[in-house]
Amino acid sequence: MKLLEENYQINFSKINFLERKIKIINSKTIICGPSKVGKSYLVYDFLSNFKNEDYLYIDFFDLRNKNITNELQFLDEFIKEKNVEVLILENFDHQCKIPDCTNIILTSQKNIIYENFEKINLYALDFEEYLLFDSKHQNITQSFNSFLKYGNLALSITTEEHKKLSKLQEIIKLNSKDETSFEILKILIENIDERKSIFQLYNQLKTRIKISKDRFYEECKELEEKNNIFFIEKYNQEMSLKKIYTYNYAFLNAISFTKKFKQEFTNMVFLELLKENNKIFYLENIDFYVKEENLAVVCIPFFNQLINSNILKKIVKTAIEYNINKIEIITVSNSENLSNNKIKINVISFYEWALS
Repeated sequence: MKLLEENYQINFSKINFLERKIKIINSKTIICGPSKVGKSYLVYDFLSNFKNEDYLYIDFFDLRNKNITNELQFLDEFIKEKNVEVLILENFDHQCKIPDCTNIILTSQKNIIYENFEKINLYALDFEEYLLFDSKHQNITQSFNSFLKYGNLALSITTEEHKKLSKLQEIIKLNSKDETSFEILKILIENIDERKSIFQLYNQLKTRIKISKDRFYEECKELEEKNNIFFIEKYNQEMSLKKIYTYNYAFLNAISFTKKFKQEFTNMVFLELLKENNKIFYLENIDFYVKEENLAVVCIPFFNQLINSNILKKIVKTAIEYNINKIEIITVSNSENLSNNKIKINVISFYEWALS
């Protein structure tokens, strides 16, 4: 049990972390989420309540643990021998049978479920959390500009300015198994906030690289299961084209010189909505429809009532058609209330909206 003993010696007493809105409160918890969104730091926060000798921490992505599967059959025995109160299995993918332990925390990029385990779907920082983490900028405008340009990962705050984009590129590669997987993820990121079918994207990629249809479809499914990519349906039209979003909108800026500000901004708004609502759809002229709240959310970064009057008419027409009673138009900086006899329309800046 040499490797189990080595892992038992690991401790995190000197790690500094900032608390998130989400905490581990259940003794049996699974944390699922993409890479670099902070799964490990939730674990460190939880472990701060225990002594070093109380826990066993095993990370299956740690290269030093490449042969640990040979010792996992002794896990129950080791836990009893050391009186381990907390077992952490990071990047767990069914490598072993879940042993008997008072507290068990599993983390995974995949969407895994176990009976009697509470599940946490962890995303990157929302804007409110970002402000709490960001001690560098002096005001909310500077923080917003950085949030929009470099994304929602905590490491983007601490990384030096000239290394931020290369760090994002590294994470994209980290999420890719090989060069083909990398190209698939890239083409999905390039098409954020676009309406595309998987078949259209496959044909688009096929002109660049040699790839089978099965491989492309399987990779897209896996990326969706890992919450790396989100495919949003049109309401009541499951067979319609889906809109594509990713868990960090700044990935687009990291892989392309082509500026798509509206798409990145809309992806940013989507992620804020995602944390509050399990089911989000889109409609014609409406970016996001949250049926449970009877709410339409439209992203117009630089809204002007006169310039955008025709767009506004189309938005209102669709809202009336679906009996929507509230429209929120999210902008970069301006806010106002628009008068309408049938529908409440708020024009609101992103940072006011995200913090409300």
